This record gives sequence, C-alpha cells and structure tokens, in this order.
Amino acid sequence: MPERKNIALVGIGKIAVDQHVPALAASADWQLAATVSRSGTVDGIESFADMETMLAARPDIAMVSLALPPVPRYAYAEAALRAGRHVMLEKPPGATLAEIHALQTLADAQGVTLYATWHSRMAHAVAPAKAWLADKTITRAHITWREDVRKWHPGQDWVFEPGGMGVFDPGINALSILTEILPAPVHLQGADLEFPANRQTPIAARLRFSGNVTADFDWRQTGPQTWDIEIDTTAGHMALRMGGNVLELDGQPSQGANTIMDEYPALYARMAQLVAEGRSEVDLAPMVHVADAMTLGKRVVTDHFTF
Repeated sequence: MPERKNIALVGIGKIAVDQHVPALAASADWQLAATVSRSGTVDGIESFADMETMLAARPDIAMVSLALPPVPRYAYAEAALRAGRHVMLEKPPGATLAEIHALQTLADAQGVTLYATWHSRMAHAVAPAKAWLADKTITRAHITWREDVRKWHPGQDWVFEPGGMGVFDPGINALSILTEILPAPVHLQGADLEFPANRQTPIAARLRFSGNVTADFDWRQTGPQTWDIEIDTTAGHMALRMGGNVLELDGQPSQGANTIMDEYPALYARMAQLVAEGRSEVDLAPMVHVADAMTLGKRVVTDHFTF
C-alpha cells in the first residue's frame, strides 16, 4: 500500500471538525500532519498559530487544505503555493473571482496542483443525474434550497459580512450541482435578494436564469431542511433530493441512487488523483452565478437577524 502523504489543515472550525478531520482519518492517500489555526486544534496533531511558521517548520508537508472562511483565504493559499505545496480550497474557493484566477496562474507557474472543491458534486446521485440528462431536452428546472443558518453556522457572524456570501454559502452548493449536471450552460437574467436590515449579505434569494431555470434560496427554514433540484424534460421529470444524494425519475426513486455518500472522502481522493496526474482543477462556474446575482440582484430589505 502506498505511503500516505503529509497534509496540513488550515482553519480548525466547524466544517474542519465535522468533515475534513474525519475524512483525513479515513484517507488512504493523506495523513493529517499539522494544523494552522488561531484557536482550534486536533488532538495528537502538531498545531501552529500562523501559516509561515508551519511552512518553514514542516517542509515534509506536501499539501495544504484550506478550510477557513473565504475572505482571509487568499493570503494562506498564496503562501502555500509559493512554498511549492499543493493547495485544496474549501468552497467557495475564495472571496472574488479575480483572486482565484491569480492563484491558478501562480499554481501553474510553481508546477503544483490547485483544486477548487465543490463537495456537493460528490453527492451520490449527481453523476447518475448528469448521465440521465445528457441527451435530454430540458423545458424547466427549479432549485429549492432552504436551511437553517442557526443550525449550520451557529454564531458565525462572518457569513453576514462582506465576502461571507450569506445565503449563497449554501446556495452555491446547489449551483455547483446545477452547473455539473446540465447538458448546456445557463446564465443569470435577474434576482431578488433579501438583506436583513442589520446585515451585509442576503439571507434569501430568488434567481432567474436563461433556459427557464429558477432558484429559491432561504436561510430561515427551521425543522426539516430542503435541498431539491427538479428538472422537467421532454422525456420525463427528474428530481435530485437531499442535496444530490437521492435521484427520482418521474416521481420514483431510482435504483442504486438513494444512499447517503460521504462527500469529503471523495474530495480528498480526487485531490490525490490530481496530484498524481500533475494538474489542477478550478471550475468557477458556480461562483460566476453568485457574482452575477450580486451584480444584477434587486436589493430587498427584510427583518433584522441575530443569532
């Protein structure tokens, strides 16, 4: 069995503890060798308070996985790439499109891998849905992506700060699936964005795309959460439910596509494949739609929001 390569995980917050750490513990390719965080640590793993110290102290670490919020992420990614390390980016890959283009240019110049991950694309039913749609004519599509920000981002005010994306933090997961499964691209034509009166990013959004595609994102839903994509075609109706983990065709569950799959182990396996092949993977299509919504969106002020 090949020896696992050392990796550093940067940003030890909720997503790192819930997803990245367990995925790395189970990985056949990567071994968590260090963490970088101002406060968080992982038991038994060497921890550093800043990136430069870690990079200098651990030349044996081949790859850096960045799980901290998007606004401060660029400086960490740039430092790692300049140090000759491969870099994996949590979604969304950054705060702006331009900075990700800059990182891609730097990674190419350094001869290392940059991987902009979209974990929802690894959900169990996404690939079967893409295959089913490949030869279909789509007449309508609608996304309903409604969840509870207090459950998934408890007390995390950064999501409502500039660059935090607000409801597009989960909504971009839906867009990552949409841009993966549609046989032809669509573009945004209009949006209504609801901003709490005391916040800088939207808590809800309604989007209108070309091709009769629409979306409804909301971060205020309590109780059961809704992560659905429904698509009408001339050959029948398809639905992806549970964030891309359940496929329905004409209202019936599709055989073999209704079990929950761990998405983050698949991301780390994909990263290992990209490194072995000596190439990067940076698809910014989901983030383009978010940027377009911020450009075209009509601002609607709604009630104050507090955690």
